[in-house]
Amino acid sequence: MRALNRLLLASLLAVAPVATFAADEPSAEPDVTIRQEGDKTIQEYRVNGILYAIKVTPKGGKPYFLVRADGDNNFVRSDYPDMLIPAWEIFSW
Repeated sequence: MRALNRLLLASLLAVAPVATFAADEPSAEPDVTIRQEGDKTIQEYRVNGILYAIKVTPKGGKPYFLVRADGDNNFVRSDYPDMLIPAWEIFSW
């Protein structure tokens, strides 16, 4: 009987860490935080707490996305990935 109890206890201890890993599954849906900064609306997209994209919507302009350029918190515009300086549209027709 003692051998059976020990075997049961050992199997429960072996299965317990697996149950905790199953509870920490990554979520497929991003967490979106929306905030106002001046005349811009900023939406921050996070998966498992990691910021991976920012959508900036100016009040009188076109929205644009900032995406991670590397592993750090360096972001670049998704429509101009090689642009290192700001560019403004002065005239258009």
